[in-house]
This record gives sequence, structure tokens and C-alpha cells, in this order.
Amino acid sequence: MSAIGWRVHGNGRTVAPGDAVAPDERLSWPRTVGIGMQHVVAMFGATFLVPLITGFSPATTLFFSAIGTAGFLLITRNRLPSYLGSSFAFIAPIGAATASQGQSVAVGGILVTGLVLAGVGLVVHLAGARWIDVVMPPVVTGTIVALIGFNLAPAAWGNFQQAPVTAVVTLASIILVTVLFRGILGRLSILVGVVVGYVVATIQGEVDFEPVRDAAWLGLPEFVTPTFDVAVLGLFVPVVLVLIAENVGHVKSVAAMTGKNLDDLTGRALFADGLATTFAGVGGGSGTTTYAENIGVMAATRVYSTAAYWVAAATALVLSLSPKFGALVATIPAGVLGGATTMLYGMIGVLGARIWVQNKVDFSDPVNLTTAAVPLVIGIANFTWVTGDLTFEGIALGTAAALVIYHLMRTIARWRGTSEEPASPASAPGGDEHAVHDAR
Repeated sequence: MSAIGWRVHGNGRTVAPGDAVAPDERLSWPRTVGIGMQHVVAMFGATFLVPLITGFSPATTLFFSAIGTAGFLLITRNRLPSYLGSSFAFIAPIGAATASQGQSVAVGGILVTGLVLAGVGLVVHLAGARWIDVVMPPVVTGTIVALIGFNLAPAAWGNFQQAPVTAVVTLASIILVTVLFRGILGRLSILVGVVVGYVVATIQGEVDFEPVRDAAWLGLPEFVTPTFDVAVLGLFVPVVLVLIAENVGHVKSVAAMTGKNLDDLTGRALFADGLATTFAGVGGGSGTTTYAENIGVMAATRVYSTAAYWVAAATALVLSLSPKFGALVATIPAGVLGGATTMLYGMIGVLGARIWVQNKVDFSDPVNLTTAAVPLVIGIANFTWVTGDLTFEGIALGTAAALVIYHLMRTIARWRGTSEEPASPASAPGGDEHAVHDAR
């Protein structure tokens, strides 16, 4: 056992075929540092898109991302490898809150979201995670994730229109890199696409480097003090549900890859992400979540060592303390963002459908069908309800509709004994159901 808590895996230099480096192990420090920096590269493209889209400071977001990752590792007792990057679920509420009340109020919404998530984490740690599956079954979770992605589609189109050529090149690069390259490079398609788009934008004179020249090499990021307005808090409530689903999914994914039961860490993971998001809300960073990109790095390298994530957190912290680096990131133009977000927002929407598929949600059941159908239209069309000083938009209303419709319909169906009756032609059984019936 090393002095700081990790056993050296094997000879510290190689990972044998079929073997893996466990969370409490590490390779030699030079190799661990290299893998840790690889995690920073993996999260870079997606994490920075959130502050760029919402007008937040990239350096401030990176600063709180680093602090949040370190806190996550401490709270989960160094047993759950994870990098906490920017959550895309915050984009819509931040945009709406900033447009109506200013950035400070949006930061306050992030802080409150973090506190609520931390509270959920404490409850899960004490009472178990079973109640999450009851309140948020896969059909509800998938619907919420899907409507968040599709609700953002107009924002992607807005950026796309500002520089169509750059946007098309960026989008095409992301698509091609995904299928042209194997291993880690293919997993970094978003980052590579952004770099290619940035080069094209520079050639076309769409990038202004003046702020980079004026920025200092070293310095603290810009912090924003939160303020609170109950009128916009409703925009942020659905984000809590998405963060719960993302964190639970992360715990299960790492458990599957490492072959270890990590269910006892679910509450700690939720609490840690909630605390990280709260800290981000204190100073003007984007809310955080566990990152699928970094799961991809773990899968590619078979190194699940938390030591690599400490390196990633330290690297991110150092980069966040360079205003010149933050200014360089902030020069990424609208056309590049338009191409990248066209892919990313669509991926978020389809990830919701992936949750349905993975959990074998039965859409011949009219309760499931209605639970998905109505909220998706509400979210995509961005239904809006104003009552007094409160404004509820598509994501909040769609989330509420998914929860209410599912539980109300399920309760009534059980009471009336109508659970097995198709409600419409669309909910009629498919071929597989007939085969199962005949087999009986």
C-alpha cells in the first residue's frame, strides 16, 4: 500500500490483457499523471460548452469543477472514480433566468439546486435508493432527459445561423471523427470537432484574439455572487431529477466495469455532486455532474484508479488560474457552438430514449405511452405558464407532467383494473407480445 492510499498495480507499468487497475490501485506516477491529464482532455469540450453557451466564465466553471471533483473523491472515500464536469441540464434554466433576471439570479438557482440534490443524497444514504426507482421509474427518467435535450434545439439553431459554414464543418468533423478513429480519439470527437471548427472560424476571421492578448497569465477567475428570486427557481427544479439519474447511472456503470458492488456509495455520490453544485452556485460556476466522457476513458484504458482523477482535478485547477487560458476558450465563436450543440442537444434527447431501451420500457402500456408523449410535446414546444411572479417553461412543465401523469394514471389503472387494456391503436401489442401470449 502506498503512503497516500493506493496500491501499485502489478509492475506499475502495464495492464495485463483482461485485467484492470482498481480504484484503490495506481500505475507508476508518470503513467498516472498522463492518464489524469487524459481525463481533463476528455471532459474539456463538453464542460466548456456550457459556460460558453450560457455566458458564464469558462475559468470559473473549471475552477469549481476541479474543487467539486476533489470533494467528490473525498466524500466517496476514494472508492468511486469520477470527474465532475458541467451539466447540460442547466443550460435552459440558466439561459431563461439570465435573460429575465440576470446572471446573479441564475447562479442562485444553481446554488439552490445543489442544496436540494445534497439533501436527496443524505436521504438516499440513510434510507437507501429504492424510493428513487419508485418515484422516478425509467419511463419518467427517460422522458425528462429527452425533453431537456429537445427543448434546447432552437438555441442550437440560433448559433448555427450566425455562421453556417463553420457550423457545418464543426458538425461534420464531430460525426466523421466518431467513426474514423478507434480508442480514445474517437471518444473525443466533440473536442476534435470543436478544434477543427475553431481553425476554420479563425481562417474566416470569425475569432477575436484581442481579449487573449490583454489577459494575464496568472490570476483568480471572476466570481459572481448569487442572488435569489423565487420567480425563477421553478426553472431549476427539473435539473435535480436529471442529476439524480446521471449520478445513479454513473455508480451503476462504474460498478459494472469494475465488478464491484458500489450501491452503498449512491447516497454519497448524490451528496457530493450536490455539494459541488452548491459551491459552484456560491461563486458563479456551472452546476456539475458525473461525466460519461470520462467513463469512456476508463473503459479505453482499463484504469479506474482514483489517483488519476486527483491528477485531473489538480490539472483543471491550475488551468483555471490562468485568465489567458480562460480568455482563449471564450473566443470560441457562435458557429462552432452551433455545430457542436446540434450534436450534443440531440444526443441528450436520444439518451432519454436510450434509458427506455436499456430498461425495456413497454410502450404498449398506455400509462407509459402517455407519460412520454405529453411531456415531450410540452418540452419541445416550450409550453409556458405564468402565475403571478412565477414563470414555468417547457422543461419544468414537462417534468411535472411526466411525474403527475405516470403516478396518477398508474394509481387509477390499478384501482380500476384497466392496466392491461390498450387505450389507443398506438398502444396495441406488437408482434413479440402475441408470441409470448401464444406460448402461454
